[in-house]
Amino acid sequence: MDSNFAFDVSETAQALRRAFDRRASALGVTRAQWRALARLSRQDGMRQVELAEALDIEPITLCRMVDRLEEAGLVERRADEKDRRAWRLHLTTAAGPIIERLKALADAFLADALEGVSEAEQAAVRNILARVRTNVAAGAAGKRRA
Repeated sequence: MDSNFAFDVSETAQALRRAFDRRASALGVTRAQWRALARLSRQDGMRQVELAEALDIEPITLCRMVDRLEEAGLVERRADEKDRRAWRLHLTTAAGPIIERLKALADAFLADALEGVSEAEQAAVRNILARVRTNVAAGAAGKRRA
């Protein structure tokens, strides 16, 4: 086979990330910040460590990102009532409009990226990728096949 599936998936993901970054930068937000805001919009009040884990980034990386979001007035840290060493992250009212603009930008971006790809083709790709994730999670990717 002359095509490497994992390479193709990685290259496509990278192209999507770069293109989205260019669009999101016009709103003054990085893709990483958008991911954090999007996650908090679904689960406001997460502990910092939980958000870092959900985003698959190191806690110190998230800490710096939250610092910038806090300086921009989009996120606030509140002490965790059960663990005074921990912080819970909450969106501010100022975050609402920018999240809505980012959602609209993401929807338009996705529509552009999927132009000419039918619903059936999209569903097939999602199903294949879900199977690949399941196989990897089950350790099947490391098995040798005879």
